[in-house]
Amino acid sequence: MRKNYSKEDIMNLVKDEDVEFIRLQFTDMFGSLKNVAITASQLEKALNNECMFDGSSIEGFVRIEESDMYLHPDLDTMVIFPWRPQQGKVARLICDVYRPNGEPFEGDPRYILKRALKEAAELGYDFEVGPECEFFLFHTDENGLPTTLTHEKAGYFDLGPLDLGENARRDMVLTLEDMGFVIEASHHEVAPAQHEIDFKYDEALATADNIMTFKLAVKTIAKRHGLHATFMPKPKFGVNGSGMHINMSLSKDGKNVFHDPNGKHGLSEDAYYFIGGIMKHMKGMTAITNPLVNSYKRLVPGYEAPVYLAWSETNRSPLIRIPASRGEGTRIELRCPDPSANPYLALAVCLRAGLDGIVNKIAPPESVDCNIFALSKEEKKSLGIEAIPGTLIEAIYELEKDEFIQEVLGKHVSTKYIEAKKEEWANYRSQVTDWEIAQYLYQF
Repeated sequence: MRKNYSKEDIMNLVKDEDVEFIRLQFTDMFGSLKNVAITASQLEKALNNECMFDGSSIEGFVRIEESDMYLHPDLDTMVIFPWRPQQGKVARLICDVYRPNGEPFEGDPRYILKRALKEAAELGYDFEVGPECEFFLFHTDENGLPTTLTHEKAGYFDLGPLDLGENARRDMVLTLEDMGFVIEASHHEVAPAQHEIDFKYDEALATADNIMTFKLAVKTIAKRHGLHATFMPKPKFGVNGSGMHINMSLSKDGKNVFHDPNGKHGLSEDAYYFIGGIMKHMKGMTAITNPLVNSYKRLVPGYEAPVYLAWSETNRSPLIRIPASRGEGTRIELRCPDPSANPYLALAVCLRAGLDGIVNKIAPPESVDCNIFALSKEEKKSLGIEAIPGTLIEAIYELEKDEFIQEVLGKHVSTKYIEAKKEEWANYRSQVTDWEIAQYLYQF
């Protein structure tokens, strides 16, 4: 819910709550949270959009000769960090990035999502999203550095004492609730040391902001428990990776437009077109929803992660699932994104792809209601089921082919992103892994 804070509200809150430091936060192209810290004495300047930073120092932003950037705080994102001291508290404001001439910076991921939401609004739609964020809690070594070690052997929905992260997860939930989150569920996931915390759906910009805040809070509380929280998609071989399923719905005049009690499966034509749009652009979107070399180690058969371009109402092997809830709860769940994705860019491409489906009436193929992983290659071919990209470089090539998704990102981000990801792939490709040594050293 929007708080509708005024500048005076913020000034009074800072004074009344004895806030000494304010972090002005923004997100870079790769989904990393950045901040400029100011003292309370500088708050008025910040609220007047006069705080500046050097954009050339942020990868993917701008060249040195055009480096001055201004931070425009979104007043409704004001929150005090519950984990900081009670005297001299620390608060934060999420900011939009602007150029000196007063125009939004086209490389700001938050601006890219706002632009997509504006297009939805022009068609009369509000876009609401509920994410399911998974992460691992690992031990740290004697120097406090992260490892991939865990003593626990817990599985899906297990309780303590098997789940050694239970205390940490409880503190995370309480901290997030202190910060205004509505936590709907939290539980142990399938793999040892893997957890999931689900928070209530919200309009898309608030959800993207919440995902960034969620990651910061989870990592901070884990550290206080002597643990390391990682949102890396596949930190361990042989167990399930971490996903970030995205549950999406569109509403018009307060009504969920995906629901039609008279439609097939209780879904409206617009719901089917939205699915069609996502399926049409999914290959080009994958580099955004699954942005790391490591993301594709999760997207392999056998670990519950979807790898095939299909949708279903009844099973979880396809890319898109329609959960059972109908009426206002009708939603479309995209199952491939992982938590390393930049949430602003991921939600922007999902929304615009779905809207492309609605505007151009792109019908999806028939639903696939069997376990796709059990189908033979020939059966998949006869059903016309294709796979999403299997590696980061394949995903980048698909993004280069999809001019529509590049346009969603804008020229600045699509060019810089493709460049950076090609470099990441080249660095990865030049490495010699332990698997290769074990496989080939003695054999050849």
